[in-house]
Amino acid sequence: MEEGAIIKHDIKKAPRTGDWRYMKPEVDKNKCIGCSTCVPFCPEAAITVERGTQNAERSGKKRSTIRDPRYASIDYEYCKGCGVCAEVCPTKAILMKKN
Repeated sequence: MEEGAIIKHDIKKAPRTGDWRYMKPEVDKNKCIGCSTCVPFCPEAAITVERGTQNAERSGKKRSTIRDPRYASIDYEYCKGCGVCAEVCPTKAILMKKN
């Protein structure tokens, strides 16, 4: 183990365990601010923050004025449904729902 008890996670070596979960976290992209608070708390490293896109015609704005939103994305092949992400989310953008 490395000094300081830092454990590095390698998703390529992790077993896919998401098919047995009871609860499933779902991200409300309208509430998610892309703060990445949930990322370090996920025990399976199944959460990443990704850039979203908005439809320029639908929003009525020029492409150069559209904000490039970020939101949490969950890899359900590895997510065990523990709900830690939902508990630590400051905007309550992650809701736990029955699978």
